Formats: sequence, structure tokens, C-alpha cells
Amino acid sequence: MYQALYRAYRPETFDEILGQEHIIRILKNQIATDSVSHAYLFCGTRGTGKTTTARILAKGLNCLSDGDRPCGTCDNCRAIKDGNFMDVIELDAASNNGVDNIRELRESVKYPPVVGRKKIYIIDEVHMLSTGAFNALLKTLEEPPENVVFILATTEPQKLPATILSRCMRLDFRRVPENTLVSGMTGICADRGINVTEGALRLIAANADGSVRDGLSILDQCISSGQSEVTREDVLDFLGTSGIEVFVEMTEYTTSGKTAEALLLLSEILADGKDVRQFMKDWLAHYRGLLISKFVKSPEDILNMSTENTMRLKEQAEKLDLGEINEAILEISKTASDAKWSTQPRVLLELCIVKLSEKGSGFVAPKTRPREEVKREPRNIVTQPETKKEVPAFVSAETVPDVDNETPAGNEMSAPDLESLWHRVFEEGEAYKTSFNLIRTGTKLEELTDKFFVVSASNSLKLKYLDENRETLESLMEKYTGVRRALKAVMEGDSAVKKEFATEDLKGIAENAFGIKIDIE
Repeated sequence: MYQALYRAYRPETFDEILGQEHIIRILKNQIATDSVSHAYLFCGTRGTGKTTTARILAKGLNCLSDGDRPCGTCDNCRAIKDGNFMDVIELDAASNNGVDNIRELRESVKYPPVVGRKKIYIIDEVHMLSTGAFNALLKTLEEPPENVVFILATTEPQKLPATILSRCMRLDFRRVPENTLVSGMTGICADRGINVTEGALRLIAANADGSVRDGLSILDQCISSGQSEVTREDVLDFLGTSGIEVFVEMTEYTTSGKTAEALLLLSEILADGKDVRQFMKDWLAHYRGLLISKFVKSPEDILNMSTENTMRLKEQAEKLDLGEINEAILEISKTASDAKWSTQPRVLLELCIVKLSEKGSGFVAPKTRPREEVKREPRNIVTQPETKKEVPAFVSAETVPDVDNETPAGNEMSAPDLESLWHRVFEEGEAYKTSFNLIRTGTKLEELTDKFFVVSASNSLKLKYLDENRETLESLMEKYTGVRRALKAVMEGDSAVKKEFATEDLKGIAENAFGIKIDIE
């Protein structure tokens, strides 16, 4: 009967385990010096060797060899491999998570080993135990009999009670490096007489995400096609992903504003059976590659790509500025996140492409035309002796606008114009400062005058972020209006403050009109 690769090539000794040298060194030393802990906690993502290492540790503690343990050839090692060893008990906590199951375990702990030197209890997915089961296990775990060793394995150690964590020796299993995975799969392919290209193996390792089991499962399915050689293109077809040339072309279209070409390319890709969500994930990885290529001189090792593909990334990265890359990463990330819960992920991706293409085309809404300054000629004032007047020291703010029926330049904009201007400021600002996302909602451009612009904030936190981004906001406002204005940040509904600002602006107009200094009390 055919066995899956991850089962057929399961490690039987410590030396066969991939990518966990820091853990293997500790366990081998403890076995050699007979300083084994009474309880272990193996943590790490799936497919990194937690349960396999637990079985090998059980072999090492019960191996009959006088040399390096486990030997893998003695009666005890073979019995543990076949699952026939009475003193190694495996318990799946996902299906045996009740108090009664742990009570049975506590009763069996009292009996000494039958065949081996140690009685080993391996509890997989231990975080699935109920609260009552943890409490029942606690005392036994703290003071087990002399010849009993507990090995707990979990992918989510944060779900374990602190009282359990403090009683175990914790060993964290790391994700296996891609180069290590490629090396391991190369040996398996050579042993099986299968011809798989290096590019295909590297692509499999990249999609395994540090999991040996996932990598071997992908390899197993790729070689099941019966082809004489498995290439990178075969793996791409199996995974439903696309090659780098597709993402280079898509990025080229969106950054140059070619919306129609980008949408047609997406349609062709999906027509070939590619998955929409996988495409988003891979496109995001492409932009990550562009970001790294822009700053790292030799990004081949980080990106795990061929030299040719890395050169293509570098060439494209040189054409883009950091703002474009940052904006695309944020937009694609948001789309991918929304697509997880959407029944129409393709529509979301198409909308994302349209947005990026519009920004790439340089499309910007019409800017507000700056007000032209009108030079005033000195007025000829005729003095009448009979009705000599003095200019009052106080001029009411309400009467000033009647002079030449003039309105401040900033107030010429209507509410929709202010909203559009504020939107454009954030469209550009987010490309340079990601903190702009924190104030995009909850703020409103209330008023635009000659000297300043008033922005209201819905809460004190938004007010704080407005103040922190003051210089950037003032620069962007100057860019879009042509006039340097100061930011006046106020709390929403604070009409008294806004009225004070308006009065100050009218005061300036009156002073220019009369040519005198006016004090407003």
C-alpha cells in the first residue's frame, strides 16, 4: 500500500530531524547525562516536528543500545516505531479533552513501566483540554512518579494555563528555513528516482511556509501526475499561482495608468483557473519583493528567487518611488483582508486595480485656484471741516464685510469643495505617512481663510494626531491651494473657537482696507 511521503520519510533519529538543531542538541545532551525533565512542552507551528521529536525522545529514553540513543534498530525502537510499545501512550487532546479522560490517565500513571525504563505520555494538541481536565492534570504533572515523563505538544501555547506552563520545560520549534526544506526534498527525490527541477523545489518550499509536512504533501501531489520531470510551471499550475512575469506586467499596467490592459490581464489569469485570493497574496508578495529590492543590494537570499527574477524586480523597483509601493501594499492588503469574507472577491480585486491605475495615471481632481491679490490704490479722502470724523478705535466684526462687499478668499469655497480638498490632501498624505490613516476618519475641514484652515476632530486622540502631523498638513494644503496657511485644530462642535478665528481673519481684512491697526475686545 502506498504511503504518503511525509509518513514514509518520517525521521526515526534525532539526526534526521530538519531545522531544529537547537532543540536536538538539548535533548541529546539530557539523554547522555541522564538529566531528563519530568515534563516537556513542545510548541510551534504545524509540520515542524513536535510529535515526531516526542516519539524519538521516547525511543531515546527506552533504547537498549550502549552507544548513541536512539539507535533505531533495537527491539524497543522498532516497537515504538510500529506503535506496539506498551510504555509509550499517545493521547489526542482534541478528542479526549474531558475530565474523565485525564482521570484514567492519572490512574495508569501509578503503574510502573512494563518493558522500558521510562513510561512516556505524549499529549498532542494539549491546548484543547477543558479547564476541568487541566485542573485534574495539574497535580500529576507537578509531581509525577519517578519513571514517568510527560510530553505535551501544542500549536497554541498561549491558551495553556500559567500553572501548566510553569511546570514544563518549554522548547519552541521554529519554522524550517526554505534552503533546508529544499535540501531535504532533493534527497527524497533522489531516493525515489524522481526528476524535479530546483526552481520547482524552491517554489514548493516557499509555499510550505516553514512546514516540512506541508512541503512534502505538495511534492507528493506534484509527482502524482506521472510526468518524467516536474518543473516550476507544473507547481504553479498545481498551486493555482502565477509566475513573476504576470505580476511584473500587472504592476507595469497599474503604475502607468493602463486600467483596461490590467483588467484584461486579470481576466486571462482567472480564465486559466487561477484563484483570486491566491493572486492577491502573490501580488502582495511581489510588492514586498519590490520594497526589499529598493533597499537591499543583494536581495536574493531574502526573497529566495533566482538571480534573473531578482534583476527583473530591481529594474521595476527603480521605476517606482517608495510612495507608490507603500500605497499599493496598503491597498492590496486591505482588499485581501476584505476578500476573506466576501462572496465576490473578484469584484474587490478589480476595484483595487482601478484605484491603483487611476493613481498611476496621475489623475488628480482639479485644484482650487489661488486667489489673485488685488493691489489697492491709495484713496483720496476729502476732508470736510464741518463734519470732521475720527476713525473709531473699535470696529465691529459684523460690519467689516460691508466694505466693498468683499469676502475672504478662503470662504469662497462651498462645503463640498472643502470636503473634496480635504480628501485630496489625505490621498497624497497617506503615501508618505501611514499615520494619516488614523485621522482620515473623524476629522473635517471646516473653514478655509486667508491665514489659516480650521479642522475639527471628533475626539482628543484625533486632535493629538492632527497636531503631530501639522507640518505635513500645512505643506499639502499649500500645494493644493497655492497659499501657505496655518492649521487650527479644534474639537468638533467648538463653535466659539471657530468664531474667534473668523473674527481674527476679518480683523486682518479691515486693517488692510483702512490702513490702520484695529483692536478687537
